[in-house]
Amino acid sequence: MICYTMTSKQPMTEALKIAIESSGLTFKALERETGVTRQSLMAFIKGERTLRLDMADRVANYFGLIVGPASKPKRKGK
Repeated sequence: MICYTMTSKQPMTEALKIAIESSGLTFKALERETGVTRQSLMAFIKGERTLRLDMADRVANYFGLIVGPASKPKRKGK
């Protein structure tokens, strides 16, 4: 499992791209595993378009990515 903390310098899209590219899986295999079309995955990797949230969620879940804030937000007045 990969734990990835989003920052303004490295958004979630970068974590997904890194996971996809370093997996060694073909786009066809990733399509079979996630249900996200290989055309969408290829265009995402090339930077031609983004993934819809539901697609990004499926890819993140497949790779075990956990995305969360860098730290807990501080509550006002406490």
